[in-house]
Amino acid sequence: MEDKNVQKLLDMLFGMIDEAKGATFSSEKCVINRDEALDLLDEIRNKLPGELSKAQELMKSREQYVDQANREVKRMVEQAKEDAGRILDRAQKEATQILEKAQEDAKTIVSESETIQRAQRRSSEIIRQAEDRSRQLYQVANTYTEDALRRTEEAIQAALTEVKQSRSAFRAASAAKLQEQREKLEAERKTAEEAEN
Repeated sequence: MEDKNVQKLLDMLFGMIDEAKGATFSSEKCVINRDEALDLLDEIRNKLPGELSKAQELMKSREQYVDQANREVKRMVEQAKEDAGRILDRAQKEATQILEKAQEDAKTIVSESETIQRAQRRSSEIIRQAEDRSRQLYQVANTYTEDALRRTEEAIQAALTEVKQSRSAFRAASAAKLQEQREKLEAERKTAEEAEN
C-alpha cells in the first residue's frame, strides 16, 4: 500500500467531500462514504504526531545550529580579547624595561659636562625609542583586535544569512507544494464534472 503523508490524506478527504453528491433538498449537505471518511481520519490521526515530531526535530536542529554558531562566535571574541591583552601586556613590559635601562644608563654617566650632555642626549633618544616602540606595539594590538572583531561579525552575519535563506527556501517549497496540490485537485474535479456531463 502506498505510504501517504498527512497532506496527501487531507487532500484525499477534501476531494471526497468536494466531489460528493449533494443531499436531496439541500445545497449545503452532501452524501459521502462514511467508512472511507473514517478510515482517512484514522490514518490522519495516527500519522499527525509523527509529522509534528519531524517538524519539531527540524526546528530543533536549526536552533542547535544557531546556538553552535553563537558559541563559536563567543569563543572567537574571547580569544581575540585574550590575544590583545597579551600583546598589550608584552608592550607595556618591554617599554618599562627600556625606560628602566635608560634611567640606569643615565645614573652611571660621570658628572663631566660634555659626558653629561652626551648621556642626556642618549637618554632622551632611548626614551624616545621606547615611546615609539610602545606606540607601535599598541597600534599592532589595536589592529589585531579590530580585525578579530571584524571576522567575528562576518561569521555572525554569514550564519544569520544561511538561517534566513533556509527559512525562505522552506516557505517557498511549502507554498509551491500546496499550490500544486490545489491545482491537481481542481483539475481532477473538472475532469470528474466533464465525465458526468
